[in-house]
Amino acid sequence: MSNVNTKKGRIGILTGGGDVPGLNPAIRAVTIRALREGYEVIGIRRGWAGLIEMIRDPKHDNSRNFIMLTEETVNKIGRTGGTFLHSSRTRASHVPKVNVPPHLKDQYQDDINDLTPEILKNLDYLGIDYMIPIGGDDTLSYGVRLHQEGFKVVAIPKTMDNDVPGTDYCIGFSTCVTRTIEMTHMLRTSAGSHERFLVIEVFGRYAGFTALLPTMAGAANRCVIPEHKFDVDRLTELMVADRLTNPSNYSVVLVSEGSMFDGGEMIFENQEADMFGHKKLGGIGDILSTKLKEISPKYNNGQRINVINQRLGYLVRCGDPDAIDSIVPMAFGNLALDLLLEGTSGRLVTLKNGRYDNEHLEVVTSYKKKVDVEKYYNTDRYRPFYKSFESKPLFIMASD
Repeated sequence: MSNVNTKKGRIGILTGGGDVPGLNPAIRAVTIRALREGYEVIGIRRGWAGLIEMIRDPKHDNSRNFIMLTEETVNKIGRTGGTFLHSSRTRASHVPKVNVPPHLKDQYQDDINDLTPEILKNLDYLGIDYMIPIGGDDTLSYGVRLHQEGFKVVAIPKTMDNDVPGTDYCIGFSTCVTRTIEMTHMLRTSAGSHERFLVIEVFGRYAGFTALLPTMAGAANRCVIPEHKFDVDRLTELMVADRLTNPSNYSVVLVSEGSMFDGGEMIFENQEADMFGHKKLGGIGDILSTKLKEISPKYNNGQRINVINQRLGYLVRCGDPDAIDSIVPMAFGNLALDLLLEGTSGRLVTLKNGRYDNEHLEVVTSYKKKVDVEKYYNTDRYRPFYKSFESKPLFIMASD
């Protein structure tokens, strides 16, 4: 497929990183607005992988790497969860030798390869004038790289962890919080029936928003987050006290997957890292459950308290979006088009202090967005502070 003349231009859109509810509504919003404004839209499949794996040959079948989007196509998927364009954790500037596409292996033979030249050639081959990547800070960090190379990029923030810098809200967070609260309350019946501790592990590698906010909403008695290492002895003491004051004799703690014991480090399922250097987390809930059971007699008159241990995992990122993750993606998609129509690029669409806005794209790589422990987290009680809500955004914790 070579360059072709279009009405006004051609927009590329992709989704990268983990799937969340709200991606398809964002794709739909961008596509319908762009088509009605006279643009063509190409959906890149599997994130940045679609652009490094395609072959610049009109005779080659690149249908696995991109698709021309129409209103009919996106209307069918706009109300559903996940991403019909599929996703990957591809970092085009840091591709391991084993992941270099076969047709490029002769050219790129280093242990780690920068395939940005191929990305730029493929964007030109497809006739794409603007890119709208939808993703977390990892996916969007490569959007920053393209912007620095002179390509026109407007980015949309997405991640359940809500940890993209520069915005109070990322697509997927509301549904994640909603599901966490719902499933925690469902598990209460078993915890109460057996008079146990309930330990629920939730997503959150570096930021504890997905544990702190549901706890603030009443889903749990306590929570531990990546931003503050916790003393398991103190946590056990608190949970025993919570259990004793509960008529049903149980207590609940939400555990971010990136949480760390005092003196310990993150717990990984294995040592294999993705292209962004991240190892797969998982297991802190299992270890904490064992520790709580072992220590509980110390604070419970010598009697051990058993534990129900549940990792929510993909249950909070699958399925359809809630109301907020249907509305915000629509607004973000149209905001991205507003910027492109006025000739502005190198921006991140944002939601700050309850208002839609945009920020320079480099904010994505400028700092790590985490819970402000001093403002929002009681480090002695392992729970949120419940004070000073005036003028706070909808989800309490602002991006600054």
